[in-house]
Amino acid sequence: MTEITIRPIAPDDRAEWAALWTAYLEFYETSVSDAVYDTTFERLCSDDHPDQCGFLAAQDGRPIGLVHYIYHPHNWRLEKVCYLQDLYADPSVRGTGVGRKLIEAVYAQADTDGCPAVYWLTQDFNAEARKLYDRVGILTPFIKYARP
Repeated sequence: MTEITIRPIAPDDRAEWAALWTAYLEFYETSVSDAVYDTTFERLCSDDHPDQCGFLAAQDGRPIGLVHYIYHPHNWRLEKVCYLQDLYADPSVRGTGVGRKLIEAVYAQADTDGCPAVYWLTQDFNAEARKLYDRVGILTPFIKYARP
């Protein structure tokens, strides 16, 4: 197997990014409008939105995974915290370390940016991903609630 490289999402990645993000959203049985695709991608690539970021994982030049992360203030810390919002690896490469490399890239970037706290959410049925998360993170006792 060839090496997996991790790099920031770039403006030329629109089609590949959209395909990966669509597959991610479909996994969670949801979708978003074209306006959300356009705005999200624009923010991920814009210097005007330095707190909304993303990486692509590539193998042989082909994007095979993505991660989005957002920095935001936190009332219990002086520095911002990092929310790892979306993580996806193409099913053909799962189990090869893609997810771990993407998470570690976020950890490294957050450290570089002075934001050592990184957290994320997943659904309880996401058993395969949770095997990885149990190795690279700490399961917290928090339960998420949302506005109806």
